[in-house]
Order: sequence, then structure tokens, then C-alpha cells
Amino acid sequence: MEAELVTQGEALTRERVDVAEIFAAHQVGLVRLALIMVGDQATAEDVVQEAFARTHAGRSRLRDPGRALAYVRSAVLNGCRSVLRRRSTVFRRGVPYEPPVWSAESAAMIGEDRRAVLAALQELPPRQREALTLRYYFDLTDQEIADTMRIGASSARSTIARGLAALGRALGEDV
Repeated sequence: MEAELVTQGEALTRERVDVAEIFAAHQVGLVRLALIMVGDQATAEDVVQEAFARTHAGRSRLRDPGRALAYVRSAVLNGCRSVLRRRSTVFRRGVPYEPPVWSAESAAMIGEDRRAVLAALQELPPRQREALTLRYYFDLTDQEIADTMRIGASSARSTIARGLAALGRALGEDV
């Protein structure tokens, strides 16, 4: 009887993960994260959609409902890594990847500085780009970044520091 209560209690805890609520609150930000990582809107949306679909399908297996958002962020980053790996395979085969052409309206709205930073950010190694995006775009703490990237907090801090130094060098700033 007691084993049934634990099982029912676990089931109740696991049912509390409302993927639709997380989607409504965080989908736009996660698409922006993926956009920074992969470079085009359609692929970014596909990556986020796939991450939420997988999270929804496995929501009963989430051990800690409070960490569902961190799980989805990790899934988005992993999806971006997969896309980038597939693209690198295409590069090795000799078919060049051409990034999307920004519309005239968006190009006019985005300042020269922002474009330079985004271009420099794209040149960073993926882990540094991920860490900087999570820190400065999502305003996550070191521990939240570490949880999302599945690394230690000190590794997250050092990755951010190395990424900032490399970004500064790429932009021609004294660091």
C-alpha cells in the first residue's frame, strides 16, 4: 500500500510539468537563442519545436519539475549542436552553406555595432557562444548556465571569460 502511495505521489509530481505553460512563457526567447546559434529563423524554430515536442512526450519522466525549463534549454542547445554538426558534414562534402539574407527592413533597423557583435559571436567556438548567449541574452546565473550546458559552475565561468576575451579581440577592443 505504501509503495502505491509513493508511486501515486511521484505521478502527481510528474504531472505538474505544464509544457504548454513553459512554451507560452519561453518559446520566443528560446527561438532567439537558437537563432543566434544556427543563424536562420526557420531552423531555429524547428529546433525549439522539436525540443518542446520531445519534452512534452517525456514529461512524465522528468525527475524534477522545477528544472523543466533548464531541460528544455539544454534540449534546444543540443538540437542546435546537431544542426551545426550536420552543416559541418555538408561543408566537408563541398556544398557550401549560405546563411539567410536579412530583409532590407531588418538590415536598416540593426545597427552596425550589433551586426559586428553578432558576426564576431558566430566566429567563437560553439561552447563559448552558448555560454555568452545564456549569460548576456538570458541573464542566467553561473549555476543556471552550468545546469543548461551540463558542465560545472567553474567551467561555465571560465568559458564565459574566454569567450569575452575572444569576442573583444575579434572586435578589436583592448581586453
